[in-house]
Amino acid sequence: MSVHSSPVWHPFTQHALEPEMRKAVRTEGATIFDADGNAILDGISSWWVITHGHRYPPIMEAIRKASESLDQVIFAEFTHEPAEALARALVGVAPQGLTRVFYSDSGSTCVEVALKMALGHFHNQGIDRRRIAVLEDGYHGDTIGTMSAGERGVFNAPYDPLLFSVERLPFPGPSPEQEQETLDSFEKLCREGGMAALLVEPLVLGAGGMRFYRAEVLRELHRIARAHGVLVIFDEVMTGWGRTGTRLACEQAGVAPDILCTSKGLTGGAIPLAVTMATEEIFASHLSTDRRKTFFHSSSFTANPIACAAGLANMEVWRNEPVQQRIDALGRAHDERLERFRADERFANIRRIGTIAAMDLVFPGGGYLAECGPKLRAFFRSRHLLVRPLGNVLYLMTPYCVTEAELDRFYDGIEEGVTHVLKEFAR
Repeated sequence: MSVHSSPVWHPFTQHALEPEMRKAVRTEGATIFDADGNAILDGISSWWVITHGHRYPPIMEAIRKASESLDQVIFAEFTHEPAEALARALVGVAPQGLTRVFYSDSGSTCVEVALKMALGHFHNQGIDRRRIAVLEDGYHGDTIGTMSAGERGVFNAPYDPLLFSVERLPFPGPSPEQEQETLDSFEKLCREGGMAALLVEPLVLGAGGMRFYRAEVLRELHRIARAHGVLVIFDEVMTGWGRTGTRLACEQAGVAPDILCTSKGLTGGAIPLAVTMATEEIFASHLSTDRRKTFFHSSSFTANPIACAAGLANMEVWRNEPVQQRIDALGRAHDERLERFRADERFANIRRIGTIAAMDLVFPGGGYLAECGPKLRAFFRSRHLLVRPLGNVLYLMTPYCVTEAELDRFYDGIEEGVTHVLKEFAR
């Protein structure tokens, strides 16, 4: 059992098995530099948050400038220009109909906010709709509401007494028959009545294993929800800000949700901030002279001015720089490098959407706790590569500034790492 000198308790870390944490001292571009002088290539954008690159200059400058005049200001008594300007900018690029911007702190909280908005919307109108539908294997966060909506398993088993029930739809793919089963299941649930909202990660289930499904399925789920008066919530916390090839994944389906959740890349990953966007109809259902219809949600750091300034700077980067071209070029670079694995029987389900590349290692007993996962992570660490497999699922989700030479290091590392680990298990 490892003995750790630090008092820090790290996330998703079994301290009895993990080595001492490396101490990061500087970041730049696609690289994290540690206290021992090593340069570690960041293959997962530091948990999917860094988009343009670490410490991207326009965003860091905005943070410095904002800190000269503002720090946290209570958002229940005041507003401020960074929040106002960012909200206007978001409404300007969001899917049609999303007119209201509610600030929070993280992906989990903005989805929690969305669930509360949806339930409050019907409650305030005296309509008995409380059921929530989700896709199986989904992940929406680690707060109580978002754990309830996510897949059940080893992650949340100890907290089961706290969790509420949701309706789970089978994952839509990869076959047309499975897609139809998902749609039929949702139609049936809607006809039974009481359905308040459909909550999905559009096009990609992230922590659920980088599982992709077609935009046509998302479009049809949206159509069914509309036909039955069910609210649609898109969790774009991970899929947003270019990860799937467009600013928002739902753009590829050509549909607009009633509620949209975004975080991670909202500030380019530089500083925590989250937003839940809603339609005017949902805002209006909470607007009343009856104070009991108030939307009762907040956090101490709601709409932090420095974080909002970073978000606004990110919007300017998207407006003024060739971000889409970088995303498209990165997608093509992944495609070229994935080809080498397609004939390799050790790998299955080679896939790519936008800047996300993934493949499954053929290994007994797959899933998040597959024994190959920690072994592979240790190998990557020895090569100064930050890659964290989801069990037997290997994926890359780099910052958009990654170079082709750096991509080669990742793909060479994957091939070498799999060879090394499989030999170790064969002994």
